Amino acid sequence: MTTQTATRNSTRGVLYVHSAPSALCPHVEWAVGGVLGVAVSLDWTPQPAQSGTYRAELSWAASAGSAAAIASALRGWNHLRFEVTEEPTSATEGTRFSYTPELGVYHAVTGLHGDIMIPEDRLKAAVVKAALGEVTLLTEIDKLLGKPWDDELETFRHAGDGAPVRWLHQVV
Repeated sequence: MTTQTATRNSTRGVLYVHSAPSALCPHVEWAVGGVLGVAVSLDWTPQPAQSGTYRAELSWAASAGSAAAIASALRGWNHLRFEVTEEPTSATEGTRFSYTPELGVYHAVTGLHGDIMIPEDRLKAAVVKAALGEVTLLTEIDKLLGKPWDDELETFRHAGDGAPVRWLHQVV
């Protein structure tokens, strides 16, 4: 592999664990470490938005696609709320994943400046559903933009303001 290839496929991202019961904290570290290929030790702080839970943040550098792998490793865990983002590279778009036990996984492709990019076919499907009277167009657009996940996670985001962030780099 050339240096240019390794650099082009390398990206950075952030994992925000908004709430996890203490029993899940080491499992989150093991799962994320397994994806990134290095030991992970997060600085867990109490999550004031939900008694008995903890929050942590991790900035990482790894190969493109790592955000999807992290989200896959953590999805489906009861009582866990998280978001993971990945910056775009010269060869890939950025991504954002959000997860809550009630809503499941939300995935969005993000552009260079972090804007959510909605594919044409998903917009057309939303218009058709609205035209058939199944839902309102506003409700469908809100779902495409991740509003239900943002609404649920907002309390947890604000409760984490000022929390420490750890940087983790994977050798690529």
